[in-house]
Amino acid sequence: MVNRKNKTRHLATIFLAVMGIGFLATIPIEDSILGMILQGGFEAGLVGGLADWFAVTALFRHPLGIPIPHTALLPKNRNRIIAGIISMLENDWLTKESIRNKIDTINFSEKIFDIIDSELPTPAVEKNFIIISKHLIKKVDIKKFAPLLEEELKTRIKNIDSKDFLPLIIDQLTNRKYDEKVLDYLLNEVDEWASKESTKYKLGGLAVDAVENIKADGFMQFALKSFSNLVNEEKLGNIIQSLIIKGVASYQDPLNQNRQTLLIYIDTKLQSLKNDQNVYDELNKFKAHLVDKWELQEQITDLLTQIQQRVDHFIDTPHFYNDYLLPIIKNGLDSLKSDPEKVFAIEAWIKNHISSFVDKNHSKIGILVKENLEKLDDKTLIDMVETNVGKDLQWIRVNGAVCGFLIGLVLVGIKALL
Repeated sequence: MVNRKNKTRHLATIFLAVMGIGFLATIPIEDSILGMILQGGFEAGLVGGLADWFAVTALFRHPLGIPIPHTALLPKNRNRIIAGIISMLENDWLTKESIRNKIDTINFSEKIFDIIDSELPTPAVEKNFIIISKHLIKKVDIKKFAPLLEEELKTRIKNIDSKDFLPLIIDQLTNRKYDEKVLDYLLNEVDEWASKESTKYKLGGLAVDAVENIKADGFMQFALKSFSNLVNEEKLGNIIQSLIIKGVASYQDPLNQNRQTLLIYIDTKLQSLKNDQNVYDELNKFKAHLVDKWELQEQITDLLTQIQQRVDHFIDTPHFYNDYLLPIIKNGLDSLKSDPEKVFAIEAWIKNHISSFVDKNHSKIGILVKENLEKLDDKTLIDMVETNVGKDLQWIRVNGAVCGFLIGLVLVGIKALL
């Protein structure tokens, strides 16, 4: 741009010099008609070129350094020119209304979606997403979440009514025949206990003590004493032990009627628990008491710490972004784009915020322009203007010399004819 400006300036100077040389060269032949006409043309071209040179130069500086009034217009009127530029920008070219109208013609959501779709698969976006994901995972304060999770877990457990699980437990006990298994376990324990030699003597001792402590009168007292003299601890213990073992064996028989009756009784009792509100109330109270005494923060903290570490390692795996995160983002965007109401809401939100930003900061356009222009000294500002419009201004000088020359030829020609 500077080179083209200099070329145009040199061209204008050359034209001015040609007019001056032509004027001087035609002085010796001014008595002839042709010389007079040429001299008049060169004279008018010289005057026009000088006048336009003075006019163009006066815009930027004093011609020949002479402080002629009404010259160096740009430096003298710098503040007025800057104010005019700012006023023109704010009130004519970049008004709030024109910016809002332009904003209304732009489909921001579509452009944003297009940019996201094109940029999501790129390695740079993948890298940044991984960095952000790892940063967010590490910034999670687990100790703050542990009490919240503990409270939430306890609340949910307390809200579980025993009516929701006790009937199921009872049905499972019956269907899986846990009642029979429990009975067999108890019978085995009783049989094992009764078969011990020490048990026999314990049972005999208890029986002898019981007989001796029975209070009776007359014949009954005589009979008891006679019976106690006939038996001892070993005999009584052996009798009782044998009775217990035989009784246990009979109940261990699956076909024993007493066993079946007992199981039916147990099942009936279990089924009756389903309709016993007192049982439900006690279970709920017992559950609430256990939950209140249950300290979970440490366990939850350890669990969340392990989860945090595993998630951090998982993010580093090669397939995390392409196989997990990217599909989630794309599905979310596709779902969003397929909903016209949401897209319209996003578009309106973007435009409202941009319009609000323009309203709040419109005056800063002029301030920014003013600040940038005031940073320039007069020489830099003049060079900038000359660089951008100097070419056209120099052509004014060329046109002034050429037009003056042609007009001078015409005027002198007419004068010669007359």
